[in-house]
Amino acid sequence: MTNRDTQTNNKSLAYAETIALKAVHFILNSNDIRQSFLANTGILPSDFELSVGNPEFLGGILDFLLASEELLIEFCAECGIAPEEPSRIRQLFPGATHDY
Repeated sequence: MTNRDTQTNNKSLAYAETIALKAVHFILNSNDIRQSFLANTGILPSDFELSVGNPEFLGGILDFLLASEELLIEFCAECGIAPEEPSRIRQLFPGATHDY
């Protein structure tokens, strides 16, 4: 891998982390979405702060959005990104599948 490839990968990962953190904010900003996330994942509210820097957690955040077309479209509209973008960047986090 060349230095240029490394820089491109770092920029891609930084972008992916930014979008995933926006997804965390999107989830936490709505009581209904937050409650749905907590019920579906079993994560405790106190775990958010501890987990937000964890790449597996960020991947799980994207998985949650990708599992609901309605939430995905709402999130993408709020962030001004294409609906395909979360699926594309999900592949940069651990535990990614190619089902989306």
